[in-house]
Amino acid sequence: MSNEINSNDLLSLCRRRGFVWPSFELYGGVAGMFDYGPLGSNMRNNIVEVWRDIYRGREGFIEIDSETVNPREVFKASGHVDEFADLVTYCTKCESAFRADHLVKEFFDNPDVLSPKELDDAFVKFDVKCPECGGKLGLVEEFNLMFKTTIGPGSSRVGYLRPETAQGIFVNYLNLYRYNREKLPLGVIQTGRGYRNEISPRQGMIRMREFNMMEVELFVDPEDKGWSRFHEIENDPITLVPNTGTEAVTMTVGEAVSKGIIANKVLAYFVYTTQQLLVRLGVDQKRLRFRQHLRDEMAHYAMDCWDAEVLLSFGWIEVTGIADRGCWDLSRHAEFSGTELTHFKKFDEPEERETDKVKAKHKALGPRFKDKAKSIAEMMEAKRPSDIRDGKLALKVGDEEVILDGEFFEVVRVREKISGERVIPHVIEPSHGLDRIFYSVLEHAYTYDKKEDYTVLRLAPEIAPIKVGIFPLMEKDGLDALASDIYKKVHSPSMEAYYDGSGTIGKRYARMDEIGTPWCITVDYESLEGPSKGTVTIRDRNTTAQKRIRADSVQEALRSLLSGRRFEDL
Repeated sequence: MSNEINSNDLLSLCRRRGFVWPSFELYGGVAGMFDYGPLGSNMRNNIVEVWRDIYRGREGFIEIDSETVNPREVFKASGHVDEFADLVTYCTKCESAFRADHLVKEFFDNPDVLSPKELDDAFVKFDVKCPECGGKLGLVEEFNLMFKTTIGPGSSRVGYLRPETAQGIFVNYLNLYRYNREKLPLGVIQTGRGYRNEISPRQGMIRMREFNMMEVELFVDPEDKGWSRFHEIENDPITLVPNTGTEAVTMTVGEAVSKGIIANKVLAYFVYTTQQLLVRLGVDQKRLRFRQHLRDEMAHYAMDCWDAEVLLSFGWIEVTGIADRGCWDLSRHAEFSGTELTHFKKFDEPEERETDKVKAKHKALGPRFKDKAKSIAEMMEAKRPSDIRDGKLALKVGDEEVILDGEFFEVVRVREKISGERVIPHVIEPSHGLDRIFYSVLEHAYTYDKKEDYTVLRLAPEIAPIKVGIFPLMEKDGLDALASDIYKKVHSPSMEAYYDGSGTIGKRYARMDEIGTPWCITVDYESLEGPSKGTVTIRDRNTTAQKRIRADSVQEALRSLLSGRRFEDL
């Protein structure tokens, strides 16, 4: 069998067998939107459960589920309102829209770092025309990718569909920090939909306007560059493409840190954790690499970023980004909300230090604010000198914002013993594109024998949408009754089974192989009489090998296979 694949052949299989369908096909469809069918929903959910097993199970992270519509203030603080844009050009003849950098990718290694002016010049230099009609392209301009809406009927409050799930975690930092008993590190995961109004989505499921994400936000002490489990993986190999211009190199995770290729052990650990996840899901490790972003390619929030790239029929495609976001997010949300988003870091022993503090002028506050003066004074003295802007302090008193100048406060230097200090946590973020991972796994699992016209999806058993096919050789003579009984005992949410009694056994095996079912159980006449009475045949998808096992041990055998036992050891 061959692993060479045409993406259209795979998408055709996906449509025919119920993995994915183009959305709104009844009305002509919408580019960049897909619906998951029954098999696709099962497989997608299985991928999520493997991801949860690693992050919630092994790492002990906690999970939340936040809103998909966010007020404008959230994305103004995060930088998405000002920074989250791609460059677009329109054909002056047919008015089709195109992502500008994609039109010159054959001429540049990293066209997405080019400015609008550089792209305009490239269109002229390389005589780039409209791919649809050959017309002249217009000037390149920015296009914000967020879907805009309003919150509430007749409301003037602007909202956006979230382009990432991360902000829901950041704005809940205080709740999560208290839930974690005010300790770091604090790992939080969230899966859900994101929305990006892509300019010209192509390549099937690789670029979608509504997509699924599995995001991880790990809050760490900015001075803590280690990770307790790092020693478990430091000698394991990983393939890296550093931003120094060198070719892909394979080295151990420990070497990558000691040579300064990956900045610290925390980031390196979760780069490698991403490799563990992808390989476990079925990505071919020989077609997996981690590419470091160029400095001018970094997202506005990133101090460093590595993309997990998978080699597909489209070329090398990013499926996960592992970013060191520094303190960008919490700093920005603290600034825009006026709320302190920090971690209190306790010292081993109290230290005596001189510090500057805000001190209220009570004699000025009393006459002006009357009975509110005491609470305002407390609020002022809870502020830090760094909160003073242009000689003024902004306070939130009820629903009112109060601006106070130097008449009502002063900054004084005091000497005191302190038991700790407040620091803004840094964030390590492995952000997984669920749909891209889903498609990548399908491509890497796909094999087609042209001579036999036979397709097999060699899916990892734990993500296969159906784990076992249950077949009676014939639907009569009690074979169907025994097969139905086995199906009822086996079928469960974690062991999805499929009963099929139609067509020849060969055709039933072929149907199961095509959708990636790892095992099939067949009830034949030997199951009911003769020396093999009470046994059934179990078939392995990858090798087509068959064995007879006791009918009453089918559940146990399947559980052991799903746990990693080899078929030949049954």
